Parts: sequence; C-alpha cells; structure tokens
Amino acid sequence: MNVMSAPNLQEKLAILSDAARYDASCASSGTSRRDSRDGKGLGSTDGNGICHSFTPDGRCVSLLKILMTNFCIFDCAYCVNRVSSNVQRARFTPEEVVTLTLEFYRRNYIEGLFLSSGIIRSPDDTMRDMVRIVRTLREEHDFRGYIHLKTIPGADPALVAEAGLYADRLSVNIELPTEQSLADFAPEKKPAEIRKHMADIRLGREAASDRSLQGTAAPRFAPAGQSTQMIVGADATNDATILQQSARLYGSYGLKRVYYSAFSPIPDSTAKLPLVTPPLLREHRLYQADWLMRFYEFSPDEIAQDGNLDLQIDPKLAWALRNRQHFPVDVQRAPREMLLRVPGFGTRTVDRVLQTRRHRGLRYDDLLRMGASLKKARPFITLPDWSPGALTDSADLRARFAPEPEQLSLF
Repeated sequence: MNVMSAPNLQEKLAILSDAARYDASCASSGTSRRDSRDGKGLGSTDGNGICHSFTPDGRCVSLLKILMTNFCIFDCAYCVNRVSSNVQRARFTPEEVVTLTLEFYRRNYIEGLFLSSGIIRSPDDTMRDMVRIVRTLREEHDFRGYIHLKTIPGADPALVAEAGLYADRLSVNIELPTEQSLADFAPEKKPAEIRKHMADIRLGREAASDRSLQGTAAPRFAPAGQSTQMIVGADATNDATILQQSARLYGSYGLKRVYYSAFSPIPDSTAKLPLVTPPLLREHRLYQADWLMRFYEFSPDEIAQDGNLDLQIDPKLAWALRNRQHFPVDVQRAPREMLLRVPGFGTRTVDRVLQTRRHRGLRYDDLLRMGASLKKARPFITLPDWSPGALTDSADLRARFAPEPEQLSLF
C-alpha cells in the first residue's frame, strides 16, 4: 500500500496559496502606517503566495495570501475545498504562518499578510488559531505590516473582538447574494450568523472611535474596516439583486468594500452549478456599478434598470443614454449631483469644476486640463465654446462607444 507522505513547508505553501486565490477580497486600502518613527518593528503598508493590491493613491502593496488550511468540515457546493472535494490537503501550524510571514518580509517580498482558512473542528477552534497567529506577529515580533484577517462566522464574538485589535482589516464572506442561494448551495452556513458577525465588527469599530470621559482613545480595532465577497454566476441571481444586496451591506454594516468574484467551475461539482465561467466582463461591470453607488450617488435601481448590466458599455454611460432628457448639462451652472452623472467626469474633475467656476467661467480647454475624458463627455455637456450639436442621438452614441464585435476566424 502506498502511503502519501505529509507535505513539507514548501509544498504546503504551494497548496495553500493556490487554494487562497479564489478569494478576491484581498486589498490593503483604507489603513494608515503603524507608527515606526522609533525605528523598530517590521513592515509597513506604505511601500508563490504573493498577491498585489492597490491603495487609493495607486501604490501597489504585496501581501502573502494563504489559507491556514484547506481542510474544511463544511460542504459548500461552490467551494473547491469543501469536505467532499478530492483535493490535496495541507495545514500550516500557527508557528509556520508566523515564520513564513517574517521570512517573506525580511526578503522584501511582501508588506503584509492576507490570512483565510477552511474550518477545522469548529469555527471557534479555527478562529482561535488565526488570532494566535496575528497576536504572535504583533506582540512577539513587533510586526507592523498590514494584516487582513478573514474571520469565521459563528466563532465566539470575544475571538473576533481580539482579532480586531491586531488586524488592520477584518472580513467575512457573504458568498452568495441571496439567502435562498446560500440555502441551496451552502446549507451549513447561516445568513443570520453572517449578519451578526458583520454587526459585531461594525460595533467594534464604532466603539474604537469613541473616547472615554477622561478623553483617552479606545484601542485600535480593524482601522481599515471590514469587507466581504460575493460569488457572481454560481446561481441565477441578476445584477440588480446583487447591487441591492451590496447597498444594504454598505448601509447596515459600514463595509469598506464588497468584492465580486466570477464563479470558477470546480472538479466534481453538483449539476446545479454552471459548467463555464460567467463573462469576466460581468464582474468588471459590477465593480464599476459598485463605484457609482459609493462615490457618484447612484442607487442600485438606477444602474441595473433591466435586471442585468449592459456588458457592451459601462453603467454610467448606459444610464446617460437611457436618460437623454437630462442632457446636455451646462457645466457652468449644473449642480454637483448632475455633474457626477456626466460620462467622462470623475469625482476629482467635478470638484475642480465646482472650485474653478466660483471664480471664473469655464472653457473646453479647462476641462482638458482638469482631467475630464472629453471623448465621452462631449455629447453630454455645453460650455460657452462648446455645444454637442449633432452628437445627441442615443443609438449613434451607443454604436460609437460600444466595442466592435470580434470577427471569428475561419481557420
């Protein structure tokens, strides 16, 4: 009988970093540098298992992205690491994760850690080991790099509260956009537990922002906030429902980000799951729509009016073409909320427009200098030296902005 030997550390890293790639919610935005002015400590967020994330100002941050283990007691149909899956299994000890993080940092490969895990024995046991890892990094090794910890729904709230003292960001994946889909594909996961978990993190962050009667600040708690991930295309949920769920999550739990991950077919999956990956462009359009909700004052119903987003053109342009009665906009007089809806105008452009027009009139060249994408904006604006003229027909504009269909090869 052949007995497979236990994987060594290098093999574990290969297995568990590959298993972690299905989690899209790996980002390091929203945090500030932990104070290193004393010249001590390891790591900083300002500067095989490595993922690259971007901060709001465009800096690229490298993180060690791994699972603590891909063993799991749950049998979620969409997950390659489900208990019934025939994948190679591995498990890091807490000490091994600490060692890998420190060694990768010392070699200047990473600036932080993204740690998730399958559920072993129980949510509490799994969460306890993960907290031990981040506590050891912070307290014993004075590690000051970025840490994003994926927490386990159903774990003792005291463990989650402790995790928030050491991690920059906490997250818990909602996985699927509706309770019915979760019941169909992951019946062991309880939506009420996930919501309570998110609420506990929100309350922890709110408590950390309060000051005592003596004016002393509360201990830091997940200063970069919390995030979640939804899988797109595993079920029949349309984009409108996904965006409505995202809007509820942002409003109820103060999430920093909702991440959208296109479903990836897995071996030996149930017949209820699709056999092909949904168009990756759908994932991209959801991110664009999410951006419109968070920064451009759009509601979910406005963006995905027909149920699903238009894959040919971006959702802001699609809205403008459906609502031509609101255009062209007089850039010199329009309120901020209307300027934000002009295709080709970003938030910075709008802020510059508002600031400049208080002192003088605006011209076409001013918008160019402000960074507006006038190729998109021209049909939707008027200025003293610009009128869209014939650029007003919606069908013509759609044809102009939609990408040309790819021609299929005959050979």
